[in-house]
Amino acid sequence: MPPLVSIVMPCYNAAAHLPTSVGSVLAQTFPDWELITIDDGSSDTTLTWLQAQTDGRIGLLSQANLGVSAARNAGLALARGRYVAFLDADDTWTTNFLATMVTALEASPEAVLAYCGWQNLGLPGGRGEPFVPPDYETAAKAETLFAGCRWPIHAALVKREAVLAANGFDPTLTNAEDYALWLNVATTAPIVRVPEVLAFYHFHGGAQASADYARAALQHWQAQQQYLARHPAFNDALGAAHVRALTSGELLKRGYACYWKRKLPAARQIFRAVMKQGYGTLTDWKYMLPAWLPESWHRWLIGRRDQ
Repeated sequence: MPPLVSIVMPCYNAAAHLPTSVGSVLAQTFPDWELITIDDGSSDTTLTWLQAQTDGRIGLLSQANLGVSAARNAGLALARGRYVAFLDADDTWTTNFLATMVTALEASPEAVLAYCGWQNLGLPGGRGEPFVPPDYETAAKAETLFAGCRWPIHAALVKREAVLAANGFDPTLTNAEDYALWLNVATTAPIVRVPEVLAFYHFHGGAQASADYARAALQHWQAQQQYLARHPAFNDALGAAHVRALTSGELLKRGYACYWKRKLPAARQIFRAVMKQGYGTLTDWKYMLPAWLPESWHRWLIGRRDQ
């Protein structure tokens, strides 16, 4: 009999984190799962570590480095469960994650996805308060999700058939690939909110996709454009002005967030993208226009303004 839950874990140079992440799967109180690990062309001991695992529920696929979206799609092709969960190789769950999420979906047969609260761990300065996303199942669900999905990829359990119907992950996206998938899945049928913190995102010194602020912002905008192109009725219902506020306006907000944190290279890249769309007020353009100058000049202007 196939397992009820398939867990897909892409792994790239993750040997230092696998004992913790795979350990959180092995510690689940719900035992009816398979863990499909995908070694995505690692150059460290990731593959060796995975090959040494003895639990029969852990499977392994090794491939050349194709990126996280392609790795997850490869894992999906092998998945047999009715439900699918995605856990990155450096993140973890509470021991009751699967039990709680399966119960939530089984209690709502019409739902395609359950999502839960989560917490950032390892942020400097004592940051990382537990967070439970709002209830999206309202009359404005599609618009609210389009504005932004506020749960990470490993804070959800989804019906495998719904993921396959949405064609899985877009391999052209490396940051907003989960947002793009959830947007396509969650707008087709009801979703269920589990108001408990069951997932943890671990910050560490290694390379993490969330650290590329400009790429994250621009690919979020790209995912929005792709969704609008596939759903012209949704585009028309929102209206041109509201669409620009939710797309270009969101991009501008992210640009400002980088600017005020003095992450200037990211802010400059985002500002230039916003200006190419002709978006923003005169005040916005006062902040954005120096992004076309050499960065050293831009920093000098900011220093003068700060004084």
